[in-house]
Order: sequence, then structure tokens, then C-alpha cells
Amino acid sequence: MSVQAQLSESSSYPGRLVALVLISLTRLVRSPSHARRAQAARRMARHALLTSTLLAAAIVVLMVAFDAREIAMMPPRGTAGLWPVRILTDLGKDSYVLSVLAAMLTVVALVAAGLGGASQARWLAFGSRLQFLFLAVLVPLLPGELFKWAVGRGRPFVGGEANPFNFDYFAGTGAHASFPSAHAITAFALAFAVSAVWPSARGLMIAYAVLIGLSRLVLLAHHPSDVVAGALIGIIGAMCVRYWFAARGLGFAIGRDGTISALAQRRVKRVARGASSP
Repeated sequence: MSVQAQLSESSSYPGRLVALVLISLTRLVRSPSHARRAQAARRMARHALLTSTLLAAAIVVLMVAFDAREIAMMPPRGTAGLWPVRILTDLGKDSYVLSVLAAMLTVVALVAAGLGGASQARWLAFGSRLQFLFLAVLVPLLPGELFKWAVGRGRPFVGGEANPFNFDYFAGTGAHASFPSAHAITAFALAFAVSAVWPSARGLMIAYAVLIGLSRLVLLAHHPSDVVAGALIGIIGAMCVRYWFAARGLGFAIGRDGTISALAQRRVKRVARGASSP
């Protein structure tokens, strides 16, 4: 039964809204049915392992050879001329990004529940993509926060000196929450997710993620290795969410060779209309 048919069973607007939310959540947790999901999972695992190995080596090199040196190259904390960087860096703040995406999802649900036919299908298709973006950012942030708490790495100049090996394990304080950078997790996860849905925006999103990462260094909020680690966690987390959606035919398709690609807008509408029965 299609989404629209299930929604039509509820005559009242509140009933349709509740049904829309429940159907959307059911689609996310249902068992995958795509025949090529195992091949795609193996391909994703290989890419994640290779990326993790290379960037883990880069993190160690940065921590040993460059972290302390980079701090000395940055302007002093509190420099008046850095206000544009402070504004820029907030564009990568996890709570801001997730709040915007959650607000957009809420608007889509409120509007779609009151529509029907092709108009509703368009809004449902857009909502499915927003759902992917939201989870692609949220999921990698969860292990990132766990790492912050467990590692307890001091931010630059915590303790009075530029010491990249200032650790207070399981401290749970903001001063010792440098590794990894949550801004980098958010920015690179969002950049990967948006690029996966809209490939034409890839260049813009890469620039966005890099600028957010650099802003954390200029503001002396993180060491370079913190930013690289955040980028790694963000990208791999978003990759996992993309596979989850693709295995359930939600916005993505798995090719014969295991590659995952975004469904064309017309196909996303068809999936939103009729291929999503729980």
C-alpha cells in the first residue's frame, strides 16, 4: 500500500500527520530487501577501512610533528579582527545544523499531511532526503561525543602551554573535549550527505567543510589532528547512513557492482508514493 493510500485512511489532518510520521519511521527500520546490499556493504567496508587507515596515520603524524607548531602560527585567541571567522565557524555547530534540519523536516511533515497527489509526492520525496541529511549528521556525532569524553584531550593552551599531549581521560569537561572536533564531524558529514543527494553541489560543500575545519584552527579551538579525526568520523558515519537508506531503497539505489547512487527525482517521487509499505 502506498504512503498516500495509507494517509487517506485517516480523514482528519492530525490523524494524517501522525500516520505520516509513523510510516516514515517504519520505513527506516524495516528489514532491507535490496538484493545487492551485501556487495554494497563490502564495498563500503573496504572504503571505510582504507580511509580510516590512511587518515589514522595522518592523525598520528599531525599530532607528533605539527599540532604544536600550528598553534604558534595562529593569531592570539580573542583577536578583534577574527569576528568573521567566529560567525563562519557557527555554520558548522552541530546543534545549529541539526536544529535547522529538524525544523525543515517538521515543516515538510506539516505541509505534506495536508496535501495529496503529485504535490504530496514531491514533499515526501524532499522529506526523505532531509531525513537522510539529518541522520547523516546525527549518527557520526554520537561516537564523536563518546571519543571526546573518553580521550579527554585538552584544547590548545589549556594548562597554559601549547601541549598537544595534554590528556585527562574521561574528564567530561569542555576544556578537555578537543579530540575529535564536533564542528568537523558536522561539516564533513553534511558535505558528504548533500553531495550524495545533489552531486552538483559537491564543490561548494567541500569548500564549506574545509572552511569550517580551518576556522577551528584559526580560533585555537582545536588541533589539526582533531579536525582530521572529526572529518574522518563524519564521512564514515555519513557513508554508513547512506548505505542504510540505499539498502531500503530510500532515495538511493545500489548498482550491480555495489556502488550507491542517488535516485533521480522522478524515481524518488515514485518511491515516496508507492514503494514504501511497511
